[in-house]
Amino acid sequence: MDRRQFLTSVTAGGSLALASRYIQGHDHCEDRTFATPDEARKSPPEKIGYVIGVYAGTGVNKPDYLATVDLDPSSKTYSQVIHRLKMPNVGDELHHFGWNACASCHGHRARRYLIVPGLVSGRIHIIDTQQPDAPKLHKVIEPDEIVRKTKLTAPHTVHCLADGRIMISMLGDEQLNGPGGFLLLDEEFNVAGRWEADTRGMNFNYDFWYQPRHNVMVSSEWGAPKTTRPGFQLDDVKAGKYGHHLHFWDWSKRRIAQSIDLGDQGMIPLEVRFHHNPASTHGFVGAALSSVMWHYFKEGEEWKAEKVIEVAGQELKGWDFPVPGLISDLVVSLDDRWLYFSNWLHGDVRQYDISNPSKPKLTGQVWVGGLLGKAPKIHGKTPTGGPQMLQLSLDGKRLYVTDSLVSSWDNQFYPKIAKQGSIMLQIDADTTKGGLTLDDRFFVDFGQEPDGPARAHEMRFPLGDSTSDVWV
Repeated sequence: MDRRQFLTSVTAGGSLALASRYIQGHDHCEDRTFATPDEARKSPPEKIGYVIGVYAGTGVNKPDYLATVDLDPSSKTYSQVIHRLKMPNVGDELHHFGWNACASCHGHRARRYLIVPGLVSGRIHIIDTQQPDAPKLHKVIEPDEIVRKTKLTAPHTVHCLADGRIMISMLGDEQLNGPGGFLLLDEEFNVAGRWEADTRGMNFNYDFWYQPRHNVMVSSEWGAPKTTRPGFQLDDVKAGKYGHHLHFWDWSKRRIAQSIDLGDQGMIPLEVRFHHNPASTHGFVGAALSSVMWHYFKEGEEWKAEKVIEVAGQELKGWDFPVPGLISDLVVSLDDRWLYFSNWLHGDVRQYDISNPSKPKLTGQVWVGGLLGKAPKIHGKTPTGGPQMLQLSLDGKRLYVTDSLVSSWDNQFYPKIAKQGSIMLQIDADTTKGGLTLDDRFFVDFGQEPDGPARAHEMRFPLGDSTSDVWV
């Protein structure tokens, strides 16, 4: 079976990605592809990055936008926003986004279009990056069409499928109740219906990841949009309105095959990451409220999960209970050796050696904000938030950080972000011995944006990153 036949054979159930470099101005992939994660690690350093800019909850009545940031240290505009693509409407609350093709073509479209949903509006934007430093709006899918065809709203995680379609996790229905589901877009970015055969066993939805070789997808749980959107209330946790399950789906049958209840130590499991090695069944999920990192893996025919890292709560004046770290994002390096995660409330970013995924070893830690007051001023500015979204370069040496989680939670825990804006930072990672160092050359102040201070959220690179792509 040749490569194209193999790729076609797995499209019935899922998506996969090999990495390849995009050629500007052409709707195809070049000959050089990244057949393995190791090849991807040897790719050229990222020159630009795309970053979500959000005005929700800031008092600025302007559309959200996609910022293009110069990441090339040799450039005169290094560490600056060099382009802003404004969305056509106000109030989207752009959040997570992804590509129409995961760093390779699979015989379909090039890695050219960004799929950028609005978490609050339910609107989905298709953005053309044919000119990488000046993206253009290609198409908008309105929320009423999505609701009419799928009864879903609140789009979150975006992943490509091997047959050219795109899959998006949806957090709720038209009344903002759970459990949500998974939306499909076809190659022309038309609504193609729902992916899942049914949602039995699923209480809530959030992130998802897949390993095609093992016919599995894992999904996590946040809460219904009607619960999460107004802000965080501890009573909602006590009332069972937040998730604590991992769901392992049969990828070809599109049904949940097994669920794991993480219990009180697994409250609000958010981002999920499988190893990049396609033969591996190991992965990690961060339980935000419990501040616990879980390692999940397959043993025989059964999926299991074990607690491998716990971030202890810290006493803080004005709080009725110890402040949790609140693990809000995590990244696994392409060689599957290093795990990075952010403690949004405490304010630190950590690096762990996960050569043995059951026994991670802390190898690096840096403070870049948070409620504990341990972070220094950065470029003369006291961080107004805590480290939240992370993105790691393909070679694993540069970790980028932004500080906004979602507008209502920002305003609750870090109200100064609304008036002073977010920051974007770079942390240098030692990938030999371990260790993290804040790179003081790089500092993007979203408090100085032309339309007013903005929140900054997820980041992507045109040539690929450590959270977009899956190998077969």
